[in-house]
Amino acid sequence: MTTTLVGSGLTARFGDREVFTDLEVAVDAGSITGAVGRSGSGKTTLLRILAGLTEPAAGTVEQRGLEPRPGTIGLLAQHPRVVANPRWTLRRIVAEPAAIGRRDCDTEAIAARVGLDPALLDRFPSQVSDGQLQRACVGRLLVQAPKFVLCDEPTAMLDPISARAVIGLLQELVDDGAGMVLVSHQRRIIEARCDRVVDLDAR
Repeated sequence: MTTTLVGSGLTARFGDREVFTDLEVAVDAGSITGAVGRSGSGKTTLLRILAGLTEPAAGTVEQRGLEPRPGTIGLLAQHPRVVANPRWTLRRIVAEPAAIGRRDCDTEAIAARVGLDPALLDRFPSQVSDGQLQRACVGRLLVQAPKFVLCDEPTAMLDPISARAVIGLLQELVDDGAGMVLVSHQRRIIEARCDRVVDLDAR
C-alpha cells in the first residue's frame, strides 16, 4: 500500500466564520501536494490540522499504509523564530530528534549539508539571521527523517540564495521518499513544483 496522508471532509472555523468546508487533501510518499490561497484562506490552519496540532470542526486525518508514531510528521514554519526555542543553541535544535530517539547525530555533517557554518551551531537563535535559523530547522527535519513534511511558506523570510538552497534541501527529502505539503500564496511556485494542488480560494 502506498503511504499516504489523507484529510477527508475537513472543515475549519474561526468563531462563526467558516474558513473552508469539506476539504479533501492527499499526499503520497515521494510526492508534493500544494495548497495555495490568499491571506486568511486557511493555509496555515490546514497544515496544523494535518499535523494534529488543531482539531478540525469536521472531518478526519489519517496516515494510510503506515503505523502512526511520533516523528512521522515534520513541520517547517514560515517564521522560524516563532517555533525555535530561544534558549536552545542551533546544535540542540538540529539534534533534538536524535536525542529523543536516543540516536547518534553528526551535527556538523548536517550543518554542512544544509549550508550552515558549523561555527554557528553553538549560537542561539537571537545570534543568527532568519536564513541561518531556517537552515537549522531544515537540518532538524533531515535528522528527524519524517514520512511527511508540512511546509508553511518556508522561503518567505529568506533571501533568494537561501530560498533556493532550502527548496533544494526539501526536494531531497521528497526524493528520499517523504510526502510533502507545500503551502504558498504564489501560484506559479505551487503549479511548477507540485503533483497535486488544493486551491483554498475556490472553497
